[in-house]
Amino acid sequence: MGIRAALPRYELYLYTAVLGGALIWACSWIFEASSENINRKTFKGNVKPGWHYVGRKMDVADFEWAMWFSTFRNHILFALTGHVIFAKIFTLVAPKIGIDGCKHRSFIFGVYGSLAVLVTMGWTFMAMVLSHCFILYSVALVKKKWLCFAAGLSTLASLKLEPYNSWQETLVTGSFDLQDILFYGGCGFSIMRCMSFGLENCERKDGNYTFSDLLRYNFYLPFFFFGPIMTFDRYHAQANNVQLTRKEREMWNITTKAVLHLGIILLVDVCFHFLYILTIPGDIKLVVKLSDWCLAGLAYSNLVYDWVKSAVMFGVINTVATLDHLDPPQPPKCITMLYVFAETHFDRGINDWLCKYVYDYIGEDHTKIFKELLATICTFTITTLWLGPCELVYIWSFFNCFGLNFELWVAKLFSLPPFSTLERAMGEAMSRRIRGLFNAANFWAIVLYNVLSLNSLDFAKMVARRLIFKGFPLSTLSVLLVTYCGVQLVKERERQQALKDEPEPVKEKAE
Repeated sequence: MGIRAALPRYELYLYTAVLGGALIWACSWIFEASSENINRKTFKGNVKPGWHYVGRKMDVADFEWAMWFSTFRNHILFALTGHVIFAKIFTLVAPKIGIDGCKHRSFIFGVYGSLAVLVTMGWTFMAMVLSHCFILYSVALVKKKWLCFAAGLSTLASLKLEPYNSWQETLVTGSFDLQDILFYGGCGFSIMRCMSFGLENCERKDGNYTFSDLLRYNFYLPFFFFGPIMTFDRYHAQANNVQLTRKEREMWNITTKAVLHLGIILLVDVCFHFLYILTIPGDIKLVVKLSDWCLAGLAYSNLVYDWVKSAVMFGVINTVATLDHLDPPQPPKCITMLYVFAETHFDRGINDWLCKYVYDYIGEDHTKIFKELLATICTFTITTLWLGPCELVYIWSFFNCFGLNFELWVAKLFSLPPFSTLERAMGEAMSRRIRGLFNAANFWAIVLYNVLSLNSLDFAKMVARRLIFKGFPLSTLSVLLVTYCGVQLVKERERQQALKDEPEPVKEKAE
């Protein structure tokens, strides 16, 4: 049924009240568990002294967040600030020395990025990245897509599988604290960018892109180590655009987003002082004693936090890219807004890459069951390689691949009589309510399938057992009811956005 199906206003108010009360209730359980167990031995490694004026210790279990705002902070801010200043100086100086600054923007970005990578990581790392670029560029000249995929995935496998990755890391890394992390990020994203370059070169009918085009694309510093990946066709068109104009209030929007990201960082740090959402799931003995509501809140909040972390990281990088007149991939969609597997992703750049070259290419319009199955298997096979093959990634890939296909199977089934006839007879509002029930169950499938990759398999199994089996029927139905309310509020937001994008035509009054 159409996305424009509306529900009564009082019903939406009721959903808002139920959802708000449930979130406060779940947070109170997590706060209680955090306060009562702050001195547990298992917490000592992950709960450290925080802001003294808050009066509580801080959850520092996520090493990635801790590094971003301690070790990473100074190096990254220095490098990105230098990138912005260097680009601005070149823009001002270029016309005075007879150079068209707009025309050579991508060259300047590439030069600065190359120098920054060389100074940060050393000449051996630079030589390794250049060798990857040269090999994959040579393969791209053949203009065979299957060959580009084979060469690219083989190179990526050499980075993700033992003993090849350890051997390469030993060659490159040194005493610099961040080199091991930057090594995997820089090499991994470089290979994906080189594959994008090769596949786009295969699509080009006249001639080939140059090796210089690849280097300019690959060494754009804001994207180099951490992404997101912008496919070559988009980057090449935007970086070589000579008509540089700002949209109305664009600088105001950039400043607003920067302040918003700073506010989110502070809010997350404050929350870490009161809700130990990252440390508690690691203590299974404690998890067993927690209430069903506390477990549900922990599973949900972990996914929300992972989205916040991704949104902040990509938001900072995207701000710099926007200053460079680029339109980078947007941050991922919040887990709260998701109730279908087709929109579940935590890195929109990787998602765009996979959709463009694998998922949409094989699955086409995603209506045929066999093609969809083949497309999802190929997509998650590459995703598994990208994440690094291991038992946890295999399980995560299998269940998400199954979920994506199961959605299509169910949609196909309910599009057939008598289900389709019954749905048309019941009206759009009732259809939306019934679909909301299925979407609520789907939402928790997404949560359970993805929380195992953030915490542990044991924690995911514990949550599933408590909410589906041991908690049935009270906990199971109450959590689904709250989720149903949230899904309907998300659907209402989507309905209003659809009306804003494409307003309904005004019906003429009958004379």
